[in-house]
Amino acid sequence: MRASWVEKRKNDPVRTQMYYAKQGIITQEMEYIAKIEDLAPELIRSEIARGRLIIPANVNHTSLEPMGIGIAVTCKINANIGSSAIASDVMGEVEKMQVSQHYKADTAMDLSTGGDLDEIRKAVIGASKIPIGTVPIYQILHDVKNKIEDLSIEVMLEVLERQAQQGVSYFTIHAGFLLETMPKIAKRKMGIVSRGGSLMAAWMMHYHRENPFYTAFDDILDICAKYDVSLSLGDSLRPGCLADASDDAQLGELKVLGELTLRAWEKNVQVMIEGPGHVPLNQIERNMKLQRELCHEAPFYILGPLVTDIAAGYDHISSAIGAAIGGWHGASMLCYVTPKEHLGLPNADDVRAGIIAYKIAAHAADIARGRKGARDIDDAMSDARYSFDWEKQFELALDSERAREYHDETLPQDVFKEAEFCSMCGPKFCSYKITQNIMDNPEGIERIIREAKEKEEAEEAAALATA
Repeated sequence: MRASWVEKRKNDPVRTQMYYAKQGIITQEMEYIAKIEDLAPELIRSEIARGRLIIPANVNHTSLEPMGIGIAVTCKINANIGSSAIASDVMGEVEKMQVSQHYKADTAMDLSTGGDLDEIRKAVIGASKIPIGTVPIYQILHDVKNKIEDLSIEVMLEVLERQAQQGVSYFTIHAGFLLETMPKIAKRKMGIVSRGGSLMAAWMMHYHRENPFYTAFDDILDICAKYDVSLSLGDSLRPGCLADASDDAQLGELKVLGELTLRAWEKNVQVMIEGPGHVPLNQIERNMKLQRELCHEAPFYILGPLVTDIAAGYDHISSAIGAAIGGWHGASMLCYVTPKEHLGLPNADDVRAGIIAYKIAAHAADIARGRKGARDIDDAMSDARYSFDWEKQFELALDSERAREYHDETLPQDVFKEAEFCSMCGPKFCSYKITQNIMDNPEGIERIIREAKEKEEAEEAAALATA
């Protein structure tokens, strides 16, 4: 599908979606997104032109099915996959990619830090119909044998171009963390929890020079514009605990990201902003508002946020609570957290759990924002439940396999797919069935209402007589 679209535009001087949008051109990708989002193509174009919506779609990832990230479209979720130096397996990452797509993640980030990174990325992109993002600093450090002192701007740019050539659709780069911010970190309980941020801090401390991503930002933009790679401007100083939320370090970096956003737009590079990690419930709305103000309404891509620090093993739940509130107040994409967060490298089952938790959060946010048609599937599920249509309930569930599995755990026989009860209440205590029996006797309901009214009138008359 997309290969022919890209081929027609191969000789254009600039091939980013933002460039076309600014020229008043509605691309096939914009039309595709307008159709699946049930929105006007012109709205999609205008939102991209003003920077409030992005289509992460590298020109070399021709098997990609376009999707949009922005406040005008439905809330999206990202699934993180990737190997480590402890556990590295190409096919294992492909399996995670397949699980991500099966459970309808909208994008995936390959965060591999161990093994043959180029081979893993090639396999993941080849297996993917959704946009793939990376954090290039991981490979940059890998390629210099983990010697931060050997990291140079030349090496950095070479890695970025190599990944862009492979078909990566968005880069997370940590360009907003500046030398002047370093003293603010000392006031924190947990310092820097971003891997990319900590690596930049180590480099800056070693060389006593400014962040190389900031220094070479214009060169990075040139690479992004060439392949239409979107930038996900990373929050190096995101809070890693509630105590550090919304501090001067975090908000100071956010201001710099706003400045970098304007520079990227000048070169027709699409941008989204990454947001905080651990934030108390009562601070989430403020964080969303500050991002809109400081970053000129560029799409906000948030990790969680986690609303408590003590949910180890259940951080997909803790963070999904924060993600739902963040999405309600304007976040455009939610980066999932798995049950293994803070504990270990997630496997395919953890990916599934994280995705479903975040699909719930994103859908809840869409309902809260009153998006067109967002609640239709919920109303359909209610109808299916009330009519005991079990197969329809399984079909409508976010995780159909798990819904069927839980039902069949106690009532596996096919006959129970027609039953007007489940194993929770059984046939005698089902509130739906009891209510239906009551509703099947409208004459009786009317009689009860009439008798109650007559009794009330009689009591009022008696009270007046004795007054």
